[in-house]
Amino acid sequence: MTENKEKMVSVYAEANPNPESMKFVMNVQLLPEGQSVDYPNLESAVESPLAQELFNFDYVSRVFIASNFVTVTKSADLDWVKLIPELRTFLKSYVEAGGPIFNEGFSAKRVETAATNGDASAEDTEIAKKVIDLLDNYVRPAVEQDGGNITFKSYNDGVVTVHLQGSCSGCPSATVTLKAGIENLLKRMVPEVKEVVADGITV
Repeated sequence: MTENKEKMVSVYAEANPNPESMKFVMNVQLLPEGQSVDYPNLESAVESPLAQELFNFDYVSRVFIASNFVTVTKSADLDWVKLIPELRTFLKSYVEAGGPIFNEGFSAKRVETAATNGDASAEDTEIAKKVIDLLDNYVRPAVEQDGGNITFKSYNDGVVTVHLQGSCSGCPSATVTLKAGIENLLKRMVPEVKEVVADGITV
């Protein structure tokens, strides 16, 4: 899984709600379905030669890799019109040449589904399982369409905590999506849920 055999690779860019991020979709699998990795900086990308190469572009500030796409977040005040051809050409050449996506022996950890923090009641654990199921089946596919990912972190006393990755990090509309979209859905489907909060996002 660390290398791709030589083949014709197509890469196309897809905009998402975060104006600083761009999703580059490929016709090859980079990670098993449902797995993803998020690198907020070069130091965190030690396990991925592909991400390290992307950070060599001085305007790249974050790299998110999922099943068949890479989301790149830019830091510089540059126009995507100039950057997309450069990044698309690089990704196509790198993957076609069989460049390693991850180091030998790397395996993306599956999303932790520890239902709660501390010693949870059986009822809380049951509610958390329902929430995880809804996130997996309804929310994550939509978030992935926008070049990001959402993972369940915990459920405690009516409050669901999630972690947003990829294009969702720093996205101006992330709070609206979280409150108007995800929170409303979970409250409707799981009446015990009172609020949804995300790591690093304040409302």
